[in-house]
Amino acid sequence: MSSTRRTFLFAGVGAAALAAGGSLAWFWHGKQDAPPAVAVAALTGREFTNIEGRKRALSEYRNKTLVVNFWATWCAPCREEVPLFVRLQREYAGKNVQFVGIAIDQTEKVRNFAREFEINYPLLIGGLDAVELSRRLGNKAGVLPFTVLIGRDPQKAVGLVGGITEQRMRERLDLLL
Repeated sequence: MSSTRRTFLFAGVGAAALAAGGSLAWFWHGKQDAPPAVAVAALTGREFTNIEGRKRALSEYRNKTLVVNFWATWCAPCREEVPLFVRLQREYAGKNVQFVGIAIDQTEKVRNFAREFEINYPLLIGGLDAVELSRRLGNKAGVLPFTVLIGRDPQKAVGLVGGITEQRMRERLDLLL
């Protein structure tokens, strides 16, 4: 597939996700569900490519509380969350918390975004199949951002649809620690 065609494909998927997310976000905002254990296991056992082109598995962080954020560079609420996640990664790292971003986007755009926002946590490229993975984790509307918090007991994982406030994220993290 040519890079121009791929760009249009990502733009089309992005526009569709944005339209669907915008129309449903007000309904789903703040909704949280416990993701099915089988979906959490699929997420943590899966390999993704990072922005340097190397394969990484979320299982590398199995002894940590994970905050996995599905996002895209073109998603306005996603962009608003990033500075919060950077601050909280710095603050909670000593408490064995690891933030990870799974981008539904192109590698080069994510790499540039990471530099611009000085992101201090791993960014992985999820591609279009990551949208389906997020749906299996509880993101029924397929909107972005979508965040999954996985504690040491994966049975107590929680999926958060839509943008997250600092207070809400702190409350959720503190419950898992």
